[in-house]
Amino acid sequence: MLKKMLLGRKLPGFLEREEMLEILQREEYGYLPPKPDKISFETEDVKGAYHFCAGKAVLKKIWIITEIKGKEFRFPAYSVIPTKEGPHPFFVHINFRPDVPDKYMPTEEIVDNGFATLSFGYNDVTTDDNDFTNGFAGVLYPDGIRKNPTDPGKIAMWAWAAHRLMDYAETNPLLDASKAFVCGHSRLGKTALLAAATDTRFALAYSNDSGCSGAAITRDKVGEDVFEITKRFPYWFCENYWKYQNLEHKMPFDQHFLMASVAPRNIYVASAVEDTWADPSSEFLNCVLTSEVFESQGHKGFVHHNRLPEGGEVYHDGDIGYHLREGQHYFSREDWNKAMEYIKKTLL
Repeated sequence: MLKKMLLGRKLPGFLEREEMLEILQREEYGYLPPKPDKISFETEDVKGAYHFCAGKAVLKKIWIITEIKGKEFRFPAYSVIPTKEGPHPFFVHINFRPDVPDKYMPTEEIVDNGFATLSFGYNDVTTDDNDFTNGFAGVLYPDGIRKNPTDPGKIAMWAWAAHRLMDYAETNPLLDASKAFVCGHSRLGKTALLAAATDTRFALAYSNDSGCSGAAITRDKVGEDVFEITKRFPYWFCENYWKYQNLEHKMPFDQHFLMASVAPRNIYVASAVEDTWADPSSEFLNCVLTSEVFESQGHKGFVHHNRLPEGGEVYHDGDIGYHLREGQHYFSREDWNKAMEYIKKTLL
């Protein structure tokens, strides 16, 4: 049944990873900014840092300091590292706020499950609006104007920042750089997928309710589409993406290119029953389709039951993990706990 549903969407066939990434950057997100010419890190103790989570972890503020074409750009991030002997597996969490803990990041539960976290608030990199003069955007576009239709939008900039946290992780012996899991919710779930697709240092990409232009197949999805997302948030993408408004079937790509670019590293996708704007069915079908790439490389892919889930199901037996929970668009403790359960089962 699921195969017939996918055939009905008339999706382009998979290409080699580098070809898919080229198309995605040229036509959707813009080309990711280059690595910085120089990078360094400064750490600050935070009040109560050594009593954090009842003494089970240490909280520190990290300044990521980069130099690009002679210009300095710095942004803050936070590390929470368990006091138990490491090195520790960790999440790079692209968050809406810098707060630790946060309503989208139950830090103590994450620590209790054996994970460290590196997190940053996305607005500290560049604001979530059409202003291209502030933060990292201001470094790339001094006059605040993008010159080319392939110039990166904000999602690509936030993904670039996630790569910089991996640069930091490789300098910290308390973190296991081979067990790095990038995650985000909604627009930042899109960002997490792009960050992992373009940086093989991430062992897993975790997309929570990322929907259109994220984990959901775009063709024939319900809820948000290219017209809606580029009308409301044109600055997330490169200008080339705008030309596909109401023309999804003419795109030379779809979101299975993004998911497949993570293979053979692991992927975790979370959906919510009432989040019809993101469209759980199209997210699930993308997992089914992307499984073909994993299987072609000798991996297990996505183990499913050849039917769309209805709610409450967990799929934890392959290289692509998935769950569909009850409720609405949100990054909940239930989402975190199910994802950590999958990671501990599959990668640790």
